[in-house]
Amino acid sequence: MRKLALSDEILLRIEKPARYIGGEVNMVKKDLSAVDIRFAMCFPDVYEIGMSHLGMQILYDMFNRREDIYCERIFSPWTDLDQIMREQQIPLFALESQDPIKKFDFIGITLQYEMCYTNILQVLDLGQIPLHWEDRTEEDPIIIGGGPCAYNPEPLAEFFDMFYIGEGETVYFELMDRYKENKKNGGSRRDFLEMASEIDGIYVPAFYDVFYHEDGTIESMKPNNPHAKEKVTKQLVVSMDEAYYIEKPVVPFIKVTQDRVVLEVMRGCIRGCRFCQAGNVYRPLREHSLEYLKEYASKLLKSTGHEEISLSSLSSSDYTHLEGIVNFLIDEFKDKGVNISLPSLRIDAFSLDVMSKVQDIRKSSLTFAPEAGSQRLRDVINKGLSEEIILKGAGEAFQGGWNRVKLYFMLGLPTETIEDMEGIAELSEKVAEVYYDIPKDQRNGKVQVVASSSFFVPKPFTPFQWARMCTKEEFLERAYIVKDKFKKMLNQKSLKYNYHEADLTVLEGVLARGDRKVSSLIEEVYKNGALYDSWSEHFKNDIWMKAFETCGLDADFYTVRERDLEEVFPWDFINAGVSKEFLKREWQNAIDAKVTPNCRERCSGCGAKNFEGGVCYETEN
Repeated sequence: MRKLALSDEILLRIEKPARYIGGEVNMVKKDLSAVDIRFAMCFPDVYEIGMSHLGMQILYDMFNRREDIYCERIFSPWTDLDQIMREQQIPLFALESQDPIKKFDFIGITLQYEMCYTNILQVLDLGQIPLHWEDRTEEDPIIIGGGPCAYNPEPLAEFFDMFYIGEGETVYFELMDRYKENKKNGGSRRDFLEMASEIDGIYVPAFYDVFYHEDGTIESMKPNNPHAKEKVTKQLVVSMDEAYYIEKPVVPFIKVTQDRVVLEVMRGCIRGCRFCQAGNVYRPLREHSLEYLKEYASKLLKSTGHEEISLSSLSSSDYTHLEGIVNFLIDEFKDKGVNISLPSLRIDAFSLDVMSKVQDIRKSSLTFAPEAGSQRLRDVINKGLSEEIILKGAGEAFQGGWNRVKLYFMLGLPTETIEDMEGIAELSEKVAEVYYDIPKDQRNGKVQVVASSSFFVPKPFTPFQWARMCTKEEFLERAYIVKDKFKKMLNQKSLKYNYHEADLTVLEGVLARGDRKVSSLIEEVYKNGALYDSWSEHFKNDIWMKAFETCGLDADFYTVRERDLEEVFPWDFINAGVSKEFLKREWQNAIDAKVTPNCRERCSGCGAKNFEGGVCYETEN
C-alpha cells in the first residue's frame, strides 16, 4: 500500500478524505528515480472544482506522456484540513506520491478566477515555500502561473517566478528542456529564469520594472534584463487536431462539479461580445475535425466509464460540424445509457430538435443569455441576439414540451439606463407570455422563468477595458430597480429574479484590473484570514476593506475611475493577438451602439490573423 501523507486519525476527522488520498482511476504512477523533472499541477480551489477543469486534465496527461517528467496534482485543502495542517505543521503534498510539494522542481498554478488569489498564497504557505519570488532559494520550486487570469498577471507578480501566457500545449516542453539543460550545466535559478524569458509566451516579473505617474497611473514598464522581451506574445495551438488531448482522464472517487467526459470541439469565438475576455484572448477560432472528435469520444468514454459526455466551447452552435458530431453521439451512445450534454447552444430549431432527443424535457430547463434588457444595450455590447430570436426560440421550446427557462443578464454595463434595467423584467414577462399564448390543454403545467443578473466587470483585452465600473451601492440600486419592476409584472408568480453579490464583484474588478501594488493587498487579506473568497459562506468583505486602508490603496482607483484612451494598462506588455487599436475602435462602436459583424461574416481586422490559423484563413485555404 502507498504511504499516505495524512494519518488515519486525520482522515477520519475531515470532510471528504478522498480529496487527499489520490489513487483514482487513470492516476499516473512513475518511478521517481527514472524521472528528471517533478511538476506539481495546482488548481487553487477545492478538489471537486479543480478536477472538473479541462485544462488541468489536458496538461496532466501531456506532461506524463514524457518519460522524463512526472506530473502530479495539488488542490487547496478545505478549511477543516487547512487548520489541522497548520496546527501539526504538515507540509502540503501532491496526491500521486504524497510527497511535500517543496521537493518538486515546478509548481504550475492555474489562474482561473480572480477570487481564488488568496488560495494561491495558502498553497505556497502550507507548502512551506516563501510567498515572494525574491525570498526563494536554489532549493525551492519554480512557481509558474497560467490560465485566463494570466492575461493580467501583475496583481500576483510578487508571488510568481514566471507566468505562461497562452495555451499550455505549445512551449511547455521547450521550457522543460531548458530547465534540464540548465541543471545539467550547473546553472543557477536566475540562469534558468533568463533562459526561460527568451521563450515566447514566458513572462518573468523580476525582469521588469514599473514606473508610475504622480496620479498612480503607469508611466511605463520596461525590461531590466537583456534576456527579457519588450512584449510577451501569447501562445496558441494553430492546428487543433495536432495538439495534445486527454486519452485517459483521471476519474475521481467522489462526485465532482463536472462529473462527465468533456469533448472540446473548438477554441475561440467568432461573436465579438464586447464584455467577453475569453472571446478576445482565445482568438482566432480553431476547430477540431469531425473524425478527431468521433475517435476521442469513443476513447474517453471507454477509458473513464463516465455516463455523460459534454461538448465544450465558447459557442458550440458555431462549430461547423455540430450536426455531424451530435448525430454521431446520439447514434453511437444514446442506447448505451450515455447522456449527452450540449451547453453553449443558441436556441434554434436544430438545437431544440437535438435537445429533445438527448434530454429529459421534464427535468431540464433551457438557457438564453440576452445579457441586456433592451435591444439598444445588446447592440452596445455587440450581443447578436434580438428579442425576436429569443421569443421565437422560447415559443418553439414551449411547443416542444419545455416549461422552464433561465435567462442570464448583466447589470452595470456601459451606457445602461433605467429603461435597460427594467427591460430585464419586461423581457422575462414576454417569455412567460409566449408560454401562456399556447392553448391551456397543450401546455405542460405552469411556466417558470428564472432571470439572473451578474454585475459587470470590465476585463483586460476587451473593448470595455476603458469603461468605469459601478460602486457596490450603484450595483445594488440597479438590482433593486429590476426587482421592483418584476413585482409589477402580470405573470410575476411565474417569474423569479436573482442577482450576484455586489461587494465580491467590486473586488473581482480590483484584482482583474490591478497593478503590482495590489500584491500587498492580497497578502494582507490572506494573513488576516481571507480564504476561499469565491465561496460566499467563507467570503469576508470586512477583511478586504480593512486591508485597503492598511495598504494605502483605493478600490475606486481600480474600478470606478474613468480611463483615458492613451492610459498605459498593467497588461499592455502582453500581445494577446487583438490590437489596442481594434479594441479602441470597438469601444467607440459600443458608445455609438454600432454592431460589428461576426468573424465569418466579415473580418474586422482585430489582429488575430497574425497567428496564421483558424477562422481568419477559412476562406483563403
